[in-house]
Amino acid sequence: MILLFFSLPLWDREQINRRVERTEYLSLKEVMSIKGSKEIMASWFCYCGIEQTAGLWAASYLVFKGGLPEEMASRFAGLFFLGIMVGRLISGFLSFTFNDTQMIRIGCTGVFIGLIAIMLPFGGLFTIIGLVLLGLGCAPIYPAIVHSIPGYFGKERSQAVMGVQVAGAYVGLCIMPPLFGVIANNISVALLPPYLLVMAVVMALSHEAMCRKAGTL
Repeated sequence: MILLFFSLPLWDREQINRRVERTEYLSLKEVMSIKGSKEIMASWFCYCGIEQTAGLWAASYLVFKGGLPEEMASRFAGLFFLGIMVGRLISGFLSFTFNDTQMIRIGCTGVFIGLIAIMLPFGGLFTIIGLVLLGLGCAPIYPAIVHSIPGYFGKERSQAVMGVQVAGAYVGLCIMPPLFGVIANNISVALLPPYLLVMAVVMALSHEAMCRKAGTL
C-alpha cells in the first residue's frame, strides 16, 4: 500500500481522465451481446470456482483421501496458496516476455499438470507437488484476464465488460465450493480432482473460444 501511494505521481492522470471520458455505459444485455463476453465470463467463473474450491477443500481431501492427520493436512493444503503467491511474483516478470493470452495458456497448462499429479495413484509426495503446481498454474490466470479486457473488448467498453465479468467470477466463488460440498458429502471427497479438472477444461476451452471471437488468436 505504501509503495502504491508513493507511485501515484508516476501515473498519467490526464490520460486516465481521457479514458474515463470515453467510457461507454452499457446495459447487461448490451455487454452480453459483445462477441466473446460470454466466453470470458465462463472462464472467470471457472477460474474462481477452481481457486476457491481447491483452497477450501484441499485439507479435507488430504485427510479423507490421503489419510493424513488433520494438522499435517492443513499445513500441506497451505502449499496451494504458497504456489499462488510465488506464481504471482514470477508472473510479474514473465509478463514482460509473454502477452496476456500466452500467460493464461501457461497458467492453464500448470493447472492441468497439477491436477494430473494429484490424480496419479501414487499419493503422498505427488499430491503435495500437485497442489503446489496447481497454485502456480492458477497464479497468472486472474491477473492476465483482468489486464486483457481492454485489449480484447476495447478501452471504451472495458469498464462495463469488466464489471459484468467480475460479477460472474464471484458467482463462481459462491456456487462451486458448496456444490462440491454436496458431492463430497453424498458421494466422496475423492472426486475433488476430477471436479476441478472439469472446470479447468471448461475454462481453457472458453478462453480459446473467446480468443477466436475477439480475433486475438
